[in-house]
Amino acid sequence: MRIEKGNKKIINAWCWYDWANSVYPLVITTAVFPIYFAAVTKTGSIDTIEVFGRHIKNSEFYSYLVSISFLVVSMISPVLSGIADYAGRKKLFMQIFSWIGALSSISLFFFTGRENLWIGVGGSVLASIGFAGSLVFYNAFLPEIVEEEQMDRVSARGFTMGYIGSSLLLIMCFVLIMMPRTFGLPDVDGEPNVALATRISFLMAGLWWAGFARIAFAGLPSNTRTRTTETGLSISHGYRELRGVIKQLMQPAQAKIRLFLIGFFFCALGYMTVIYLATFFGKEVIGLKDSELMMTVLIIQFVAIGGSYLFAWISSKLGNIPAMMGTAIVWSLVCVVTYFVTTKMGFYGVAFFVGTVMGGIQALARSTYAKLLPETDDHASYYSFYEFTEKVATAMGTFSYGIIINITGSMRNSTMFLGGMFLIGAAFLYAAHRKQRG
Repeated sequence: MRIEKGNKKIINAWCWYDWANSVYPLVITTAVFPIYFAAVTKTGSIDTIEVFGRHIKNSEFYSYLVSISFLVVSMISPVLSGIADYAGRKKLFMQIFSWIGALSSISLFFFTGRENLWIGVGGSVLASIGFAGSLVFYNAFLPEIVEEEQMDRVSARGFTMGYIGSSLLLIMCFVLIMMPRTFGLPDVDGEPNVALATRISFLMAGLWWAGFARIAFAGLPSNTRTRTTETGLSISHGYRELRGVIKQLMQPAQAKIRLFLIGFFFCALGYMTVIYLATFFGKEVIGLKDSELMMTVLIIQFVAIGGSYLFAWISSKLGNIPAMMGTAIVWSLVCVVTYFVTTKMGFYGVAFFVGTVMGGIQALARSTYAKLLPETDDHASYYSFYEFTEKVATAMGTFSYGIIINITGSMRNSTMFLGGMFLIGAAFLYAAHRKQRG
């Protein structure tokens, strides 16, 4: 069956998934888990982990974990999306990956330190795979549920719900971690049990994700095509759908999409690396306390709400791609400024501008790509290339971040590298804009 575009019930359900899943990138990967991982994998002054006989700094090791998870998703999502498109089963695959992500997040409750590091590694990698995999099919719904003129606003609305929902849970986790005795958690050696409170935060994030996702799944259509599930879930059909999309993308008429994806790749390499590893920078380079780091993340989240709508308004005046170019240039300047930041107040100032452009670039990228797509039923297959681009960029960005730390011994040098990536992205977006105008 065809989805009725502009249906408020379906749009509301779609936005609810942003509310549900956004707790993972905020509470687990950005604000809480990196801090916890650094703490429980550090013994005294030793902050290295032995991996295959080699000692690796814990922050470097964590960046490699993120890289591995996103490489896995980038490899499997194109084929899965082809299958989902052929069968019209976007929601089914979205549900599967959502459960993988939520249950893996819950499993992090059992990660207590070096003695069971495998739980932390396996849980974080699988949770990342579940999150990224579900977004392939979630984003593919956008061009099917709204008209082109609604895309920027609806995309921004989804991100806004995600920012608000995840911020609410982060505040709850923040209070729990800062005041564990208030909630009846037993002390350890006469000290507040911060570790247990942190692990409960992982449990809360997984339950939030699984619980609120049910609202989205209740409102999204189950099958948008008439083919049967048994026929559609054939792997050969998945590859066939994928080959068809590749052939279309290589046509001269789709040059603007190719240029956009290249520009988006360099931008995503920058902002996704910042999202996943900024807390390590704040803790190790600036010297922020855990509570100050969480406050910084909250600043970014609430500012990002306004940023997503601000750049949606700018795009209505200047166009989507010029607005994205603007965010990329601001991102580059923020990275350069961060290199010289040495004080907490300076870091808070950087966080304000990061929030402004983070909300803008994420919401715009999703809706811009939707507008560039040709008329097609294979939205998941097309969006798999969008997700493939972002996931490979994330893997390369976080891996490069770790390599630069290994070579130079400083995180500051990584910020200059990321600033350069944003400028390259802006250049390709400009080329896509010229091709679009031509």
